[in-house]
Amino acid sequence: MKIYTKAGDLGSTSLIGGTRVPKSHIRIESYGTVDELNSFIGLLIDLVTNAEIKAVLKEVQDRLFTVGSSLACDPDKEPELKIPDLKEDDITYLESLMDKMNEDLEPMKSFILPGGHQAISTAHIARCVCRRAERWCVNLQEEDLFVEPMVIKYLNRLSDYLFVLSRYIGYLNGVPDSPWKPRV
Repeated sequence: MKIYTKAGDLGSTSLIGGTRVPKSHIRIESYGTVDELNSFIGLLIDLVTNAEIKAVLKEVQDRLFTVGSSLACDPDKEPELKIPDLKEDDITYLESLMDKMNEDLEPMKSFILPGGHQAISTAHIARCVCRRAERWCVNLQEEDLFVEPMVIKYLNRLSDYLFVLSRYIGYLNGVPDSPWKPRV
């Protein structure tokens, strides 16, 4: 099977279910951004050395494929298709991980500047891309285009997790937070 179909050569693509839309469609932007996020999570996995964090991030990648599938599906045809779904447990799992990491972290007293270690910076990039994916999904919602509410909730919590993870990676590597010191 060839990877290229030439069906998109004129600027359109198919959603799951067969509906063709322009490649610039907000739905394509939303799941394309989730795909970008998943790639940065893969890079982060390559940069961290902690086996437990790697395992969690692999689970996150799996959930992001679930999110992407939901966003790539024609909402009018979704009931007929077998699309995986997110569960509230996916959200509470991220929350429990954040709570556990926060037990070892110093309380924040200022905004934190990204940097100090490649894994820290990559976690921050992933967090920013996650926030962009969330904004695209909210935009879908505002345009009255269906998006599963759990998708927005998951992306919101995942960006929080990635922030806490960036700090925790610093903690594990002996790299202190870099606080923002605004000019006055």
